[in-house]
Amino acid sequence: MTDVTLTFPDGAERKVKSGTTGLEVAKSISPSLAKRTVAMQLDGALADLSDPINKDASINFVARTDPAALELIRHDAAHVMAEAVQSLWPGTQVTIGPVIENGFYYDFAKQQPFEPEDIAKIEKRMGEIIARNAPFTKEVWSRDKAKKFFKDKGEYFKIELVDAIPEDQELKIYKQGDWLDLCRGPHMTSTGQIGKAFKLMKFAGAYWRGDSTKPQLQRIYGTAWTTEDELKAYLHQLEEAEKRDHRKLGREMDLFHFQEEAPGSVFWHPKGWTLFETLIAYMRRAQNRAGYQEVNSPDMMEKHFWELSGHWENYGENMFTTVLPDERVFCCKPMNCPGHVQIYKHGLKSYRDLPLRIAEFGKVHRYEPSGALHGLLRVRHFTQDDAHIFLTEDQIMDECLKINDLMLAIYKDFGFEDVFIKLSTRPEKRVGADELWDKAEKALSDVLSEVKRRSNGQIKTSINPGEGAFYGPKLEYVLKDAIGREWQCGTTQVDFNLAGRLGAFYIDEHSEKKTPVMIHRAMFGSLERFTGILIENFAGHFPLWLAPLQIVVAPIVSDANDYASEVAEKAKALGLRVSTDLRNEKINYKVREHSLAKVPVILVVGKREAEENKVSMRRLGSQDQTVLGLEEALKALATEAVPPDLR
Repeated sequence: MTDVTLTFPDGAERKVKSGTTGLEVAKSISPSLAKRTVAMQLDGALADLSDPINKDASINFVARTDPAALELIRHDAAHVMAEAVQSLWPGTQVTIGPVIENGFYYDFAKQQPFEPEDIAKIEKRMGEIIARNAPFTKEVWSRDKAKKFFKDKGEYFKIELVDAIPEDQELKIYKQGDWLDLCRGPHMTSTGQIGKAFKLMKFAGAYWRGDSTKPQLQRIYGTAWTTEDELKAYLHQLEEAEKRDHRKLGREMDLFHFQEEAPGSVFWHPKGWTLFETLIAYMRRAQNRAGYQEVNSPDMMEKHFWELSGHWENYGENMFTTVLPDERVFCCKPMNCPGHVQIYKHGLKSYRDLPLRIAEFGKVHRYEPSGALHGLLRVRHFTQDDAHIFLTEDQIMDECLKINDLMLAIYKDFGFEDVFIKLSTRPEKRVGADELWDKAEKALSDVLSEVKRRSNGQIKTSINPGEGAFYGPKLEYVLKDAIGREWQCGTTQVDFNLAGRLGAFYIDEHSEKKTPVMIHRAMFGSLERFTGILIENFAGHFPLWLAPLQIVVAPIVSDANDYASEVAEKAKALGLRVSTDLRNEKINYKVREHSLAKVPVILVVGKREAEENKVSMRRLGSQDQTVLGLEEALKALATEAVPPDLR
């Protein structure tokens, strides 16, 4: 038997006999290592500890507490859940159960629907199976053996899965005691390694293999974590997220609504539109200072135009089209870039004109499946704070760093200081030659390295393989909100393809035509989505400068109505967004109602305040009231309401 060489994370090497299992290697190093190890990584890929090692490889032993083990904990929990369901309801068919973000699910074919109280029953049985601590063992079966077994058991969905496995792949069966399932693996060493930090979350409906023409199944979602503290933290985050849901707050604050006649499109109410316009005004000032020229391009253009740009071939399934009576096909724009190229082309450009920065708050339309729509966060019709910079190749680094600095300053103004940047590289479906992609990816990689160097390593970065746009790689700016959730917002994309496809050029210093590089840049991204993120981040408690309605003046008695109106007029004269509540209601009722609507400041006035030219100021979230002179109060509020970029 030949030897194989194993290389450990510290660079040390060890020769073992080919066919030696990972567990045997761990035991040969130390019994304590073998005891705490639940799996291994061979050349970076997770594998069962019981797998034989037949070739030279880098090896890393995975303990249950290692981040790499979390996926295994969730995978094993899914198998235990499936066993629990089948033990409680014999005859239930088990179908597919993958690991997903923050947890797992399994789909079941069961004659009777699950009831809400079944969650507790399943969790209890799962705890019993985990406590049994049965080892996970793997067997490789023939297709005939597997199909006969599942047929005899009445597991017809499993037979279909067996047929779907390519002939050149092994058919693996994993057992945990007497229960087994078809699975690619890997698994930890035993069910006991799952621990107690799991919870089943909800039931849902699902179609077999996601096809609405196929049988409907019942899905159970669960979550699992390394420790019970992590589970508690996650459940707390979910509770907070539910309280902060922008759809719920949007109703309470009277900002917007959706309806079936226009799926994925926002009906903005006056307050919501004020918030939206405040964001645009802020970004317009930022862009003007940074040397951008604002433009506007058509919402609809002929299909031929999108064929030239490459959008029709690479993005056509996401585009809305219409056929006119003269049979010409037009498309609603899904992106602003081709229109901006046309504006660039209008008039001869010299290298001295570059970089040329064009910006637009452009309305774009993209078809999103109905099931993917989610309030403001996933829509079909939205506004991008889009910009395109036309420049020479040697200007890329400088311009991308300027964009980076502008983005970080903007996010800071909105309270986001924890920013993570991902480099998304070439997708399979793309336009342009590989050598152009090589240049674009290197340019952004160099930018990312410089950003990290300048931040002294404070900004975290990563590579996101295959997730670039079809015309170029991109940097994605990911923000962390007040409860720790991550949101991808801004992008910087370097594009060596689109300008040339659409015939754009400039005259260089040698009087020759050259194709400009394009940088596609968005900072909020979708303004609708950014608005939803802000609502949830602040839980509706906007800083005064951002609040759509900043102040409500509420009289205690009708005798103070005239004074309340006078206060409101003086506040408006200072540029504050203010309204009066002159209804014949008790002041406590008014305060409750405006607090629910998240109005930051309520100025309460009565006969005494009117006589003394004062106001009683009440802040959102506080029971305290502060009595101030009218001029003093309004001056302080006007100062507080100045946007951060104008202070």
